[in-house]
Amino acid sequence: MKDRRKCSYGLLAGISTVVAASMFVGAKPAPAQSGGDDFNSKVIRGLQIAPVPLNLGDRSVILVGLGSYLVNAVGGCNDCHSDAPYLPGGDPFQGQPERINTSRYLAGGQAFGPFISRNLTPNAQGLPAGLTLQQFLTEIRTGADLKNVHPALSPLLQVMPWPVFSKMTEQDLSAIYAYLQSIPRIARSN
Repeated sequence: MKDRRKCSYGLLAGISTVVAASMFVGAKPAPAQSGGDDFNSKVIRGLQIAPVPLNLGDRSVILVGLGSYLVNAVGGCNDCHSDAPYLPGGDPFQGQPERINTSRYLAGGQAFGPFISRNLTPNAQGLPAGLTLQQFLTEIRTGADLKNVHPALSPLLQVMPWPVFSKMTEQDLSAIYAYLQSIPRIARSN
């Protein structure tokens, strides 16, 4: 089976050192959260399990790694925000070894009755789902559908479990946003 990890073990060891050191010297942006090895292991694991190549740019590898952990290990975002989340023969819900459909990863398009999951990938300006960080925080915290996609049905995001995600810390939501900024753009209409 092909190893999907994007980082070699040597690079991960180096990142672990950077993560640990940055927590003490204030690297950009240093997490305000303690947690020692548990926090570091989430960041490293997040980088290991990212199913697509990441474009870090000037983003914090710590936030991106934590965001990947939250999106891919905790939130299960791929299951709803990817139309055909798994490749044929790679659906873990059918007892198959997981193979994520990276060509549609988080690009939305999955129907839930009259609602269609949103494209979370960055737009041409690099904004995940076309939202600024502040707009993203507002949608997740309040459920307000800032794009007003289904005005006749509801002014709130439907199906999306925003009431659960709204309880996350600002650091966690900022990490998710940083991760979404780092994934490949997939143009879709929603």
